[in-house]
Amino acid sequence: MNYPVSRPDAQAYADSIAVEHSGVASADSGKSRTLWGDALGRLKKNKLAVIAAIWILFIIVIALSADLWVPQVLGDPNSTAANMAAESRLPPSLEHPFGTDTLGRDVLSRVIYGARISLTVGVVATGISTAIGLVMGAIAAYYGGIWDTIIMRLADIFLAFPYTLFVIAMIAVIGNGIQNVFIAIGILGWPSIARVFRSAILSVKQNDYVDAARAMGASDLRIIARHIFPNSVASIVVYATMNIGGAILTESALSFLGMGVVPPDPSWGTLIQSGQQYLQTEPWLMVLPGLAILSTVLAFTLLGDGLRDALDVKMKDA
Repeated sequence: MNYPVSRPDAQAYADSIAVEHSGVASADSGKSRTLWGDALGRLKKNKLAVIAAIWILFIIVIALSADLWVPQVLGDPNSTAANMAAESRLPPSLEHPFGTDTLGRDVLSRVIYGARISLTVGVVATGISTAIGLVMGAIAAYYGGIWDTIIMRLADIFLAFPYTLFVIAMIAVIGNGIQNVFIAIGILGWPSIARVFRSAILSVKQNDYVDAARAMGASDLRIIARHIFPNSVASIVVYATMNIGGAILTESALSFLGMGVVPPDPSWGTLIQSGQQYLQTEPWLMVLPGLAILSTVLAFTLLGDGLRDALDVKMKDA
């Protein structure tokens, strides 16, 4: 005779299956293995991704600690003192590794402080777009029907416009400033993340442990948060990491066009804009800030590419 399974026991069973699918498995040695633990092990074997992570960490440390040493060693990045004119546009040297700009300010100090703005924009704007994209993607995929149609058609409308031009148009409406850059890049970046998360959820929500949780009366919020999200988040981690580099590039483009960071605050985009007229005579004014953008965006791209390979379950035993 078959006895009915109590709701708590069945819910625990559904939870245990979900945990197993999220990467927890017993190894022969008796130690537990997780998706994230295995992914970290594979990521360490990817030399390019490790180098990219080290470079990103280095930039973060330098930017966060700038107030402790940059003004004392390299000088005030925003100084406009008249007595600095004699040091205008000096070439790179031991005293000024990146040279000086037209006002005699050390270019390296301005690149370091510009890193603060670029990294902040990248992380905050990506956080905003990711949060919106996760909510919209989850609603579209889980409930389907009219909700899926409305959200995906709205995403199509956003994606129909060239992204950079759309951001420029929004900045023109809401005004310049770093806060508005956060808002514009964050709001306009959600459709791609929503589509990625929707696809991940659609491939997960048909699994048996989701049906078991639903049959046992689990709420929609619990099913999404406990069973679906942990098994779909890997693709979002990869996409969000790469998206940070894209947000940095967008902020630099806006600042280059005079629609981003307001001078005298330094930004990589404004440094390139102010140095472009001296490209033939003092190329370091434009090239070195450009290398800062190139290396940082490339680092986030390589790290995201490494995370994609590391989180690929097909490579679990590789």
